[in-house]
Amino acid sequence: MRVVFFGTPRTAVPSLDALLDAGHEVPLVVTRPDRPVGRGRRSTAQPVRVRAGERGLASVQPSGIRDDAFLATLRAAAPEILVVVAYGRILSGSLLEAALRGAVNLHFSLLPAYRGAAPVQWAIANGETHTGVSTMRMNERMDEGGILLQSVVEIGTDEHAPALAERLAAVGAGLLIETLARLGKGDLVDSAQDSTRATFARRLVSADGWIDPALPARSIEGRIRGFDPWPGAWVGCRGRRLRLVAGRALSGSARSDVPGTILGFDPDAIRVACGGASILAVDSVQPEGGRVLAARDAVNGRYVALGDHFERLERADRSA
Repeated sequence: MRVVFFGTPRTAVPSLDALLDAGHEVPLVVTRPDRPVGRGRRSTAQPVRVRAGERGLASVQPSGIRDDAFLATLRAAAPEILVVVAYGRILSGSLLEAALRGAVNLHFSLLPAYRGAAPVQWAIANGETHTGVSTMRMNERMDEGGILLQSVVEIGTDEHAPALAERLAAVGAGLLIETLARLGKGDLVDSAQDSTRATFARRLVSADGWIDPALPARSIEGRIRGFDPWPGAWVGCRGRRLRLVAGRALSGSARSDVPGTILGFDPDAIRVACGGASILAVDSVQPEGGRVLAARDAVNGRYVALGDHFERLERADRSA
């Protein structure tokens, strides 16, 4: 098929590669504008734009996709179908109608679960044991189109969001190619989503990373893994901000200790009292502006001590 590809982050790159490797023609790649990153706020090319250049593809980065100029560019590419993978914008009806076969989206969840901008992060944060990928027909509503194909993926017990997203990207690329092949044969029909079963994965904000020690340890563990690398899982301790980089809920009870209390130290972990008399073992932390420290090094460096408390950051604090 002749495909115009919409995608932006690293997780969209495997799908672009898969389309080309499967023999599809990609006359145009559309990606979001480059953005400043890091302390120096240097403009950095979007991963999909980089891969398009490496593979000799024409690409555009429109600041707006609803103006007539972009629509003319899209129509000039004469797409048979649009493929959208983590592009980051909802396409208007005029764009969806620019291709003979409409548009197919690859979404990183088992729709209608986790519609929205951050399905991978919220699935882990909410303690799900499995997730998956879905291909769907696109409409003008967010992730509400008819489902074409789905594939289930188990979530590892200690898996963080970047690793899961990478696995989903690979599985999704294969599912996308199967979807296009079957659409080409005419033997694939979409099925409407059951909106009564829909859940939502809203876009993350900095304050999502302000951890409340009163939450159960299992919930905090989910946030540590799900909100990695951004917004992270942050607490206050000894007047500093600490990011909890790795941690796991332990069996056993913290008795009546105040949530956030440092209970003790294992050879490789800091034990912390959490809500519901639960205990969290923190394996590594990162002081704001510093490097990641193993639990033992954090104790030796006097970032934490027995009897200290992890505290929830207040809104007056600078964003993580």
